[in-house]
Amino acid sequence: MPLDDLKQASRVIGAKQVKKAITRGIASKVFIACDAEPHVVEPIKQLCQQHQVEIEMVTSKKALGEACGIDVGSATVALLDNNMGKEVQ
Repeated sequence: MPLDDLKQASRVIGAKQVKKAITRGIASKVFIACDAEPHVVEPIKQLCQQHQVEIEMVTSKKALGEACGIDVGSATVALLDNNMGKEVQ
């Protein structure tokens, strides 16, 4: 999926919400910014491996935030299965 498609996709933004989505088994793919702090993204990478969720690295937090249509950068974003975005809170 191209980054531009993230604006319309069912997704969650931010480390805390991404962790919840992975743990609940509703994340289909996780995007991680290459310039994100290791202490933020390493636990997410480990969760992805444990739950067999695909990871795609993105050039920067700014690029990931822009792809999601937000004005700030984002370290990580998860695509959700079957429009389940309302379940992650």
